[in-house]
Formats: sequence, C-alpha cells, structure tokens
Amino acid sequence: MSGRFIALEGVDGSGKSTQAGLLADALEAAGRTVLRTREPGGTPVGELIRDVVLAAPSLSMTLLAEVHLFAASRAEHVRAVLRPALAGGAWVVSDRFVDSSLAFQGAGRGLGIDAVWELNRSAVDGCLPDLAVVIDVPGPLAAARRKPAPDRIEAEGEGFHARVAEGYRELAGRFPERVRLVDGRGTPDEVHARVRDAVAVLA
Repeated sequence: MSGRFIALEGVDGSGKSTQAGLLADALEAAGRTVLRTREPGGTPVGELIRDVVLAAPSLSMTLLAEVHLFAASRAEHVRAVLRPALAGGAWVVSDRFVDSSLAFQGAGRGLGIDAVWELNRSAVDGCLPDLAVVIDVPGPLAAARRKPAPDRIEAEGEGFHARVAEGYRELAGRFPERVRLVDGRGTPDEVHARVRDAVAVLA
C-alpha cells in the first residue's frame, strides 16, 4: 500500500517547520507510520548541500549553481528516502520540497517558475507531494518571526521575500489540486487546526 506525501511550504518565518512537526505528531497519534524529513537535506548528501546553500550571507553563489544544488539534494532525497518510504506505506511529512525552488528561485530570484521546474523535472522524477500546504502570512509577520542570525537566503531583502510569497500564491492558483494556501496568522495551535483541515482530504 502506497503512503501519502505532504510538504509544508512557506516563506522564511512563516512557521512551516513548526507546523510540519505538529502535523507529524498528529498523524502518529492517529496511528500512521510517519517519516519526517526536510529539504534541502534528508540524506547525508542533502545535508552537506544544505550547509553550502544555506551558509552565511557572505557566501557568494551564482543563481544557476544555487538552483542545481537544490535539485541535486532533491534527486538524492527522492530516490534514497521518499520513494522507499512511500512504497512501504509511510506518510511522509517534508519541511519543503520542489515548490520551494519554484517560489524562491523561480519567483524570488526571477528565474521563472517554468524554467526552475524544467531544471527540477528529472530530480523529482514524477514524485510530487499529494498535497503541498503553504503557510501564508503577511510580510511583516514573517519578518518578525525570522531568526536573528539569518542564513544567506533569509538575509535577502523584503522585496525578495514578497516575491517568494507571491510565487507561492501563483502556484496555488496554477495547481489547486496539490497546492493549498493556509492562513498562518494566529497561535501555532490555531494554524495547526487549519493545516489538519487541509490535510483531511487525504484521509
């Protein structure tokens, strides 16, 4: 029996990592076998790539190098972790997946959503989330939530993060069958209730 694949998405500071943990806890409490993972990362190779792409803001990197590093981490993640877990019937809860690249590099960096998708097509190899839940929050709230020692992507200006947010909204409009916006305002428990409602369609 195949499992289910859910990705938690959103701008930096949206609270999506907190929501990924709460959702995984809830699924386990309901008796599901759950694999918790993240991108970039999720494998030894992916974690090394994570250290590079999310390094200190002083590290300079070309856009194409950034896009391909994320895709390389994803290719390893899909083949070494995600497909085996799903084939074994697990519910996978991932803190980010390919929609992050479409929003951050496609919309935020200006490379274009379609262009970034083409760069990721072979990495994903048809393994897309059953549902990508985007924690949608106003820009000032996300900025207030971001950590004080930002990585090189968190350290980008507010214009960049606004474009990323709009990118996610565009994805929800283009792919409503698999990308769902959830209001990220309120307490973690209030947002979690909305996430649970969104995920209920997979039960």
